[in-house]
Amino acid sequence: MLRYALHRQGFTHTYQSNGNGMSVLSVSTDLTVWCRNGSFVWHEDDFLITHPSDDPDGATRLIMRHHRTPERPDDDGLSPETPCE
Repeated sequence: MLRYALHRQGFTHTYQSNGNGMSVLSVSTDLTVWCRNGSFVWHEDDFLITHPSDDPDGATRLIMRHHRTPERPDDDGLSPETPCE
């Protein structure tokens, strides 16, 4: 569900893998979100962020605070790193 919430906000180049009781979502080159034990978990700078997995829209809002601009392919087809504020 988080993947779809992020897609609605323009984060369309995501990759997801599931297994061993958790799901991993690569959102950008500097953001990976894990879903385990009922929570979304990711790092922002030196902080570990957790958010209930039953609120993907809320997690998307938190992610967008730090990662406001989704990755967009350049003319050469390569995706630049997402700038962080």
